Amino acid sequence: MADQARFEEMTREYMPALYSHALRLTRNPADAEDLVQETYLRAYRAFPNYQEAGALRAWLFRIATNAYITMYRAKQRRPDERDLDGMEEWALHGAIGGLEAAAAARTAEAEAIDAMPDEDVKRALEDLPDVFRQAVLLRDVEGFSYQEIADITEVPIGTVMSRLHRGRRKLEEALSDLAVERGLVPTKEPAGA
Repeated sequence: MADQARFEEMTREYMPALYSHALRLTRNPADAEDLVQETYLRAYRAFPNYQEAGALRAWLFRIATNAYITMYRAKQRRPDERDLDGMEEWALHGAIGGLEAAAAARTAEAEAIDAMPDEDVKRALEDLPDVFRQAVLLRDVEGFSYQEIADITEVPIGTVMSRLHRGRRKLEEALSDLAVERGLVPTKEPAGA
């Protein structure tokens, strides 16, 4: 019983951030809740083996990512389901999820994305291949370091850097015309004008 109380005490603060991350990954509130529940179940079962020297937040996100991959593979065998109406919760949970710490390390890309209407950014993020979307979300939204992302996704740090670069590039391409159209970035003057 002491382990259960200790587990709950140590992990409770990460639940909003994990839900926010799960919602961004799954794009569906019900699936996000299932993912968080599965994450906490797996974490609780593995808690006796948890090494306190490690970062608990990164450990939980790694479990969530692995659980998501398992869910994603299972879902590929089912018909496609999307609940875009629930995506308004995505922004709410992002604000509640303790993203203030990540704000200090925000990239220019993330700032430009924030200036876009939510539906445009969500559409661009949803269109990213899954591995790029995960890297962008973990770095630019959740504020994890490259090493932490490598640990969470279980890929080499160079792969994380490559996926992040390619994901940001694809987002930039998807949103650049829209940003110019809305006056969020200046248009380039032709040379000699």
